[in-house]
Amino acid sequence: MLDALAPPADAVDVWQRLDAKPPTLAVVLKPDHVRDVDTFVQRYGARAFGPWLFWRDNIPATELEPVQPGTELPGGLVALYDGRGRGETPLWLPEQRAIVFADALTERDGRLLVWGTPWHDERVLPALRSMLELPFEQVIVSHGEPVHDRAAFERALELPPFVE
Repeated sequence: MLDALAPPADAVDVWQRLDAKPPTLAVVLKPDHVRDVDTFVQRYGARAFGPWLFWRDNIPATELEPVQPGTELPGGLVALYDGRGRGETPLWLPEQRAIVFADALTERDGRLLVWGTPWHDERVLPALRSMLELPFEQVIVSHGEPVHDRAAFERALELPPFVE
């Protein structure tokens, strides 16, 4: 489970699918994405990973094993550096040929965009461009349409950053 949100209690079919094949891993990609990691750890005994620091009003009860760029998690998942000041640790999922982001990228009006920071050109774009060396086919994001292809990621690196 990555930045997992638990389904509502009345979503019986979803819980039955999870119960039939319980998650063994729960990863928090960003300090403010704690969400329901405790639920999956308590219900399934999933091993939990996440950042070293959290927002003071959003701390999981579960002690998470730290994740930082370069960390290899069970199942071969690899933590990446996104150039955004360590507020997020995206994951490369080699078996699924995908990169998963919390907030470094977002979808708006059908386009994948890099979320703007003051150090966009200096740190973020070089870090994201280095990900092009990985053999990924999909990019998964938390905001907007969740699944995008590699070409959308490449285009996002050439577009102006998204700023709210």
